[in-house]
Amino acid sequence: MVRNTMNNPTPLKVIFMGTPDFAVPALRALDESPHQIQAVVTVPDKQQGRGRRESPSAVKSAALECNLPILQPEKLTDPDFIDSLKGYAPDVIVVVAFRILPEAVFTLPKYGSFNLHASLLPKYRGAAPIHWALLNGDSETGVTTFFLKRKVDTGNIIKQATASILPEDNLHTLYTKLCKMGADLVLETTNLIANGTAGAGEQDNSLASPAPKITSETRLIHFDEPAEQCHNRVRAFAPTPGAYTHRDGALLKILSSRHVAGHGIPGNIIKVSEDSFTVACQEGALEIISIQPESKKAMDVASYLRGYPVEIGDTLG
Repeated sequence: MVRNTMNNPTPLKVIFMGTPDFAVPALRALDESPHQIQAVVTVPDKQQGRGRRESPSAVKSAALECNLPILQPEKLTDPDFIDSLKGYAPDVIVVVAFRILPEAVFTLPKYGSFNLHASLLPKYRGAAPIHWALLNGDSETGVTTFFLKRKVDTGNIIKQATASILPEDNLHTLYTKLCKMGADLVLETTNLIANGTAGAGEQDNSLASPAPKITSETRLIHFDEPAEQCHNRVRAFAPTPGAYTHRDGALLKILSSRHVAGHGIPGNIIKVSEDSFTVACQEGALEIISIQPESKKAMDVASYLRGYPVEIGDTLG
């Protein structure tokens, strides 16, 4: 359970907005606090699978478990939706991994609206801050709460918390770490607003860096880069959606690796053992530990080698 540090006996009326599982711990933390979640706003259910069954967002599923009112507007500018929000007369809107809010929405609450962002702003403004921290080989990241303003991810910072990025961290482990840390920070920030002690400092735009949306090209491993960069690309997308290369024209996802000493023509396999094989890079080499062949399940390399023989001199890329 997230620790509650609220000193003010008067709880805030909160509208919570979010979509993926990253937002769920923050929702639960607020639900377990003295604050009153009046409604949860999330995306409409999506139709998935051959049967086109409707699938709710992770936030909707959690809100149902907590017996909270749910709003699922198609458009955030819908006048009926905005009127519904006004009817709740919220003190604050809390946003975690949701859509860009129109000004008519984020200016509606008494104390404004704040967002949780998975980086130490102004670094990594944008859609994929966790991926880019790993891609760039950073040793530190964190989470930030900030008041919303018209330009995305530029609002005044309320509070930050720092996390180390360990050499063994990948997308899953860092995502999980920041998810839990973010829930703490959301509750702490809400408490600060309730207590009237939420300071807000302007971001230094000269220190800003982007974290643009991930594309398939971003996930492609380039063995003509240093092995450390290839390894960071693997970490940034493991275990899903997965960094990838090609072998004999077929897609091959690399799910875990190590950067090691070695030299050869970039993309050439220079070593094969019982449970790994090693590919030369522009500088050093990448030892591949687990993979996912096209249209197959993820597996360790030992299992892969039993069905897909690999020899020194074979090429990836």
